[in-house]
Amino acid sequence: MQKASVIKAVLTAGCVALFALSAPVSADVKLNGSGASFPFPIYSKWFKDFSKEHKDIRVDYQSKGSGAGIQDLINGTVDFAASDAAMEDAEIAKVKQGVVLLPMTAGEIVLIYNLKGVKDLKLSRAAYAGIFSGTITKWNDPAIAATNPGVALPDKAITVVTRSDSSGTSYVFSGHLTAISEAFDKAVGKSKQPNWPSSGKFVAAPKNDGVTAQVQQNEGAIGYVEYGYAKLTGWKQVAQLENKSGNFVAAGPLTGAAALAASEFPGGTLPNSDVPNLIAWNWDPAGAESYPIVSYTWMLFYKDQDDAKAAALRKLVKYGIEEGQKIADSMGYIPLPENVQQKVLEAAEFIQ
Repeated sequence: MQKASVIKAVLTAGCVALFALSAPVSADVKLNGSGASFPFPIYSKWFKDFSKEHKDIRVDYQSKGSGAGIQDLINGTVDFAASDAAMEDAEIAKVKQGVVLLPMTAGEIVLIYNLKGVKDLKLSRAAYAGIFSGTITKWNDPAIAATNPGVALPDKAITVVTRSDSSGTSYVFSGHLTAISEAFDKAVGKSKQPNWPSSGKFVAAPKNDGVTAQVQQNEGAIGYVEYGYAKLTGWKQVAQLENKSGNFVAAGPLTGAAALAASEFPGGTLPNSDVPNLIAWNWDPAGAESYPIVSYTWMLFYKDQDDAKAAALRKLVKYGIEEGQKIADSMGYIPLPENVQQKVLEAAEFIQ
């Protein structure tokens, strides 16, 4: 009887061991993210292609604005977030698991307009800062006319379209305007959700598509969107902007790369952390060929999290750097410089 019990126990153990060996090593992993609309077109492409290559990993991303993405990360309702405004020290301090901030792509912010008969428009620094400060309210204002000789500018009120949501695009755009205009700095300042002037005709809309729709529906309107979005939607009326060197330049891969080359990371680590600090800003890039409004955009991760998700997220970052950069130019984004790519891959190892 004792012998039979021993045999039964051995057989049972063997079955359990056999089941363990035959069971899947890991279940499918689902990654939920939210945040910036600025990189949404390229992220959508990356995530779709990544999931095709890694059929056990599904990535869902909701474009809802940088501010909302940061808040979701703080609240613990997502596995990762994205933001054009990176994160402020006070926001980082609210994430008890720690954070890893990785620049994944970069892009330019452009001014799209709807003005009948005006194919090419050049805006000086004084002109576009004045428009968004609410001090230039007519299209035939001398500040605009001075840089557009021979162009029939109408005596028409300017409708200024801004973002209604908490937006990293607004943060980058208002940061640039703050750097080049003391008047804008005093009147509006840098923010993810600026308090735009009450004077003039200001209209607000959510995300890139909302701003674009408002500009399209209102002749005489101007608004700011991400260059890649304007390119993918085929928007034709995009202003050339005066850069720090006094040259009028159009957004594009060469002028964007020239501006990005002037950006340097501060070194060191994030606050109260051993994670490398990969947050860099250049509000008014130097260089004759530089486009004046350019920025990295970041993915935000928990430093400490579920092991399976951490491994999946490291694979996602690796894909974005090694494969994703190859399509950046075609989609209207700026490929990361090689030295930045290496920094990102090294910092991604902190996602554990």
